[in-house]
Amino acid sequence: MAFGEGSYEIRVKGRLSDSLLAAFEGLSATVEPVETVLYGPVQDQAALYGLLDRIQSLGLELVEVRRLPETPGEPRQSLPRGEDDSPSGQDHPGR
Repeated sequence: MAFGEGSYEIRVKGRLSDSLLAAFEGLSATVEPVETVLYGPVQDQAALYGLLDRIQSLGLELVEVRRLPETPGEPRQSLPRGEDDSPSGQDHPGR
């Protein structure tokens, strides 16, 4: 799985209006008493940074970003050769 790819939960402070929620097309939202929770799939790292940039440009306060665990039925994409992310007991420089 590429860095950034997966499902995310993004919490922002406050209760977002419908017009603000429209800025996050493709994500679901739940409005809680003191914050709004956006969640859904994010294609890649660039898309994740785009969401975070949109939150900042709208003047929203970011509370938390959390990558959600894979669901059992979700297919795992294979990594390009040489980019195995499973623990193998070998030292990986830069990790």
